[in-house]
Amino acid sequence: MQGTPSILTIVGSASQNSSNHKLMEWMELQWADQVEIDRLENLSHFPAFDPECSGDKAPASIQNMLARIEKASGVFICSPEYLFSIPSGLKNILEWSVSSTVFLNKPVGFITASASGLKAHEELYLILQTLGGNCLDGTSLLIPGIKGKFDGQGNLIDDSCRKDLQLLSEKFLEVVNKSSDH
Repeated sequence: MQGTPSILTIVGSASQNSSNHKLMEWMELQWADQVEIDRLENLSHFPAFDPECSGDKAPASIQNMLARIEKASGVFICSPEYLFSIPSGLKNILEWSVSSTVFLNKPVGFITASASGLKAHEELYLILQTLGGNCLDGTSLLIPGIKGKFDGQGNLIDDSCRKDLQLLSEKFLEVVNKSSDH
């Protein structure tokens, strides 16, 4: 790849005012002067996965999404846990990726931030591995108790969390840059 690396960011939360959106904004600020950032938004607007319409038969919005994933130097996801799983909108777009190779060997990083988040974190890792994503050590983070990490104005106030996010940010950027050099 040539030029400036790019990171496609995806927030799994159905709420536009969620802690996960705030976390992704924080991460994007860390990368802003080093990579191009493309955020995939409004996951609820994508049609439900239909295996009969995959590949060349996929709706234009899905083909566009898959092209954006393929073009990106890396993909970074921030998601809550809903009922011990990842949110349906996020699962839906990942399902649309199954019949493609858009994630194959692509650096992927992710944060699961929720009350607990453990089951969704494990599930997201398994799905990304199944899709062929390159999930390396240090490129994911589980943040339980996320609501207590922000103040009433939406500012990240937990120093330990901020430090973990900084390390994650640096590691993922390092992986994306190495991948882009090849």
